[in-house]
Amino acid sequence: MRIAHTIAEARAARADLPATCGFVPTMGFLHAGHRTLMDHARAECQSLAISIFVNPTQFGPGEDFERYPRDEVRDLAMCEAAGADLVFMPTVHEMYPAGATTTVTVGGITSVLEGAHRPGHFDGVATVVSKLFHIMQPDRAYFGQKDAQQLLVIRSMVRDLDMPVTIVACPTVREPDGLALSSRNVYLSPEERMQALSLSRGLRQTAAAFTEGVRNAPRLRGIVEREVAAQPLARIDYVSLADADMLAELDGEIVAPALLSMAVRFGRTRLIDNAVLTP
Repeated sequence: MRIAHTIAEARAARADLPATCGFVPTMGFLHAGHRTLMDHARAECQSLAISIFVNPTQFGPGEDFERYPRDEVRDLAMCEAAGADLVFMPTVHEMYPAGATTTVTVGGITSVLEGAHRPGHFDGVATVVSKLFHIMQPDRAYFGQKDAQQLLVIRSMVRDLDMPVTIVACPTVREPDGLALSSRNVYLSPEERMQALSLSRGLRQTAAAFTEGVRNAPRLRGIVEREVAAQPLARIDYVSLADADMLAELDGEIVAPALLSMAVRFGRTRLIDNAVLTP
């Protein structure tokens, strides 16, 4: 496994990798969800490249960039265990040298949900992923469905800019009790973590109602809202039931795939989760 810290090193190492190359971009503090992405890429591609970079441009004022968890030794051990051929670990200065002024902006779907609550977040995501794709030149790139809106943004960017990479979505990986895996889960106190199970519980309750024939969007949305709002420590940023392609909020009957998503704060920790409801 080769480790590159500069763009020049990463490009030279990438040139030696056989096609097809699978790529998993991460912000580190890797967990089983990341390992699942790596395993999918390893199984489908001849080589595996991973990036570990906590990207400052996708954090807003007052967000947790400085306290975002980091563990380089553990991360590299997981990458090696997954059979990675190349790990790119740049510094902030390497990715954003002095004088850099270019930003990638995806319109439309970035103005709602996470985009509305975290202005500039998706500009940071699109910019860094675009740079990583240009540096690593992957054939396939792997992302988790937990970040559903991010997945839509990246797919839009790749389509609109004619990037020669296939975006592969992998299902959300959960703890045995249902909590979606996230690097930020480490921030939760025992009581916050217990109450955070209301997110996945609300999704399951809504999916069950949907399976039983409930199609009214406000009614389905309300199932999640009531379950999460019942938790004393929960502060809801949003609960959304939207068109799964354009993220337009739904008010009537569901007749096409819909994305049920939410963002909820427990203390200083902000969690997201989602499920797709398909008629």
